[in-house]
Amino acid sequence: MLHKRLDGWLVRFGLFLLLFPSYFLLAQEKVDELEAIMPQNETFSVGLAGDDPARIGRYLMASGASGARISPDGSYIAMRHSASGEPQLWVMPASGGQMQQLTFGSGITFFRWAPDSRWLLFGADNDGNEQESYALIRVDGLHQRNVLPPVTGGFRQFGDFSNDGLDLFYSSTERNGLDFDIYKTELASGETTLLYQGSYGYYARNLSPDGRFLVVTEGVGEDGDNLYLLDTESLELRVISRPDPRASHGSGGFAWSPDSAGFFLASNVDREYTALMYYEIDSERLRMVQAFDNDAGDVTLCGSSSEFLAWTVNIDGFDTLMYKAVVDESVQTVGGLPEGNYTINCARDSSVMAIHISGWRTPGDIHHFDFDQQTLQRVFASNLAGLDPDRLIRPESIRIPARDGVMLQGLLYLPDSGSYSGEGAPPVIFEVHGGPTSQSRPVFDPIVQYHVDRGVAVFEPNVRGSTGFGRTYATLDDRTRRLDSVSDLVDMLEFFRIDGRVDVERAAVSGGSYGGYMVNAVLAAFPGLFKAGVSRYGIADWVTGLEVASPQLKASDRIEYGDINLPEWRSFYETNSPIVQADRIEVPVLYSHGEMDSRIDVAESETMVRALRANGINAPFIRIPDEGHGWRKLINRQFYYRREAEFIESVLNL
Repeated sequence: MLHKRLDGWLVRFGLFLLLFPSYFLLAQEKVDELEAIMPQNETFSVGLAGDDPARIGRYLMASGASGARISPDGSYIAMRHSASGEPQLWVMPASGGQMQQLTFGSGITFFRWAPDSRWLLFGADNDGNEQESYALIRVDGLHQRNVLPPVTGGFRQFGDFSNDGLDLFYSSTERNGLDFDIYKTELASGETTLLYQGSYGYYARNLSPDGRFLVVTEGVGEDGDNLYLLDTESLELRVISRPDPRASHGSGGFAWSPDSAGFFLASNVDREYTALMYYEIDSERLRMVQAFDNDAGDVTLCGSSSEFLAWTVNIDGFDTLMYKAVVDESVQTVGGLPEGNYTINCARDSSVMAIHISGWRTPGDIHHFDFDQQTLQRVFASNLAGLDPDRLIRPESIRIPARDGVMLQGLLYLPDSGSYSGEGAPPVIFEVHGGPTSQSRPVFDPIVQYHVDRGVAVFEPNVRGSTGFGRTYATLDDRTRRLDSVSDLVDMLEFFRIDGRVDVERAAVSGGSYGGYMVNAVLAAFPGLFKAGVSRYGIADWVTGLEVASPQLKASDRIEYGDINLPEWRSFYETNSPIVQADRIEVPVLYSHGEMDSRIDVAESETMVRALRANGINAPFIRIPDEGHGWRKLINRQFYYRREAEFIESVLNL
């Protein structure tokens, strides 16, 4: 194949590339100095054979809102939406109606409403490098003001506005490039003050309505944190909870009472599952409000006088939305919502709650629920881009015992007879989530539905270390137990050998980020079981991976993986990294990585590609110059996932 070195502008030349996919291939696989020492393996044509090449486009263009937030006065709903091909900021009337796009750059990373409901704060980075700048934009889109420029090599995490909207509170590594400190910036003058000097990960969260106290969390591993209050006047940091063993506090947010007397949160301190709790300032006491046999989250106060408390409960990944009057024990459920994952937030000055839904056939709907009127209304509908919703597949939750008795869980998407008509059971892709403390949930995943519609089953395993199944389960892969989660993939594959719903002789394993590491690890530690691998921006060598990780990851990695600066952990990972056993991998593996990735360096994928190609293993490699840790841009997603499907189907003989 002829390779040419092309500049980044060609990647953005979307129309030309869509019309001429062979040139797109050249643009995305531009050669650098590494290619001189990497022998080229067989590659696959893009959009030339098999199914209609536009079909992947339909799935990827099936989209909806993400990150929906209602304005404090209840008038507008703002959201991230990728209708233009990149995640931009949009607003619409809260009651439904015409949407308006506010931003037009290379995409936003987050947004928040200012307290006056007239302005929004948003973050933007450079092609996924996660080094954000902050700007304010008026709700009509006519005025924009830059607030904080990006810090070279620095990272930020937004916390909150002051109640009067004059100050921003956030965390940043700008002091030394490593530790997250707590800062306040006055919007009028631009003056920035260091409020608290942290070490590793100290994060600003929610400010009390009176401006006196700022909730601060300190990252303790991937699934835990310590909880503090920062007095914004004395700058004293008060310890609320610093448990041993570690626990999670406020993963779904912190909801201050209007009088600043305390706040609600979800926490699993002294518990297996997260429960609703309340922290009272005067008594300095954390008390139980409501407990469940599953994880609660996304806690918010609602109603014009904050008289209602709302939250979600996660059952095998499927959410239930509940609420209660703060002064009453009676719990109500909001029914009539599509299945999936819910995120909620409430207007400060009205009785309306915005509900964002991502479900297996709901790319991103927005409903609003009126507590006073007890009415539920869909105000924004997803665009399925012509896909038939009745052809989308609902996942089944499956429990599988591991070899040591731990009960594992996963979601299975099986193609129906209209998608697979071959002999016997369909081939299967094990799609492993990142994290590691994340959870595969029944959200809308266009790639999963695309594979299934082409006749390939998809199984999303929640191996030990995943969240959503209790505090203990999330810790079962810590440090020296890392490989136990890798063997979970093997036990799950063996379960299906007996179960028979999928063909384990035609099984591929795929994943991104930590999931990409799992692909490398299981193919090396258990060769021959999976017939192909797809590793997106994953770890090859834990020593180098932990050394060059971004500050966000370093803040938690030392708990999750051990401190790589200590000899015992360096020695452990010098023995237990996939690259050490790469010569045992005997099946084709597709690798990909974004050049702007600040979490896992592109060298990790390059290292695996080198090793496999040196051993004569087919290892196609896709470098994407204008992406970071994952693919945000539609044009890149269209190219990559079509190529991924061709690779998997070719190897699995579909």
